[in-house]
Amino acid sequence: MLSQAAIKKIEEVQKKYPTKRSAVLPSLFIAQEEQGWVTKEAMAEIAKVLAIPPTQVYESATFYTMYNKKPVGKYHVQVCANLSCSLLGAEHVINYISKKLNIKTGETSSDKKFTLSTVECLGSCDTAPMLQLNDEYHENLTEEKIDKLLDSLD
Repeated sequence: MLSQAAIKKIEEVQKKYPTKRSAVLPSLFIAQEEQGWVTKEAMAEIAKVLAIPPTQVYESATFYTMYNKKPVGKYHVQVCANLSCSLLGAEHVINYISKKLNIKTGETSSDKKFTLSTVECLGSCDTAPMLQLNDEYHENLTEEKIDKLLDSLD
């Protein structure tokens, strides 16, 4: 269930758009910010608040990789695996992080601290290989940069 504060934010957001459906993406971010991920129940609530069919919310939530459809760790490590990153070492980055964190792609560590995912293009092809840690980009990755990044997290 979304809180009343989240529902109020969604109602305010929809006023900024010419159609209610246009408010789906920011509404999904509101739900994810509150819950850490977007549940099917939250999608249904968003549809109800926006007065649109639930399938329209579900379509958007499942199309975009920036919406987590299951719980993720405190630190969500998303490695770009698209063409530029792949050509410049994304597979090595994924394998290195996987071994360092002792989790496979798609898994969350037992302490719920890290989730490792691969994603499609994050739009930083000129700085490949790269990853997104929660909402921050980390580019031109090397083993040393990865170590420094992961070791800096509490």
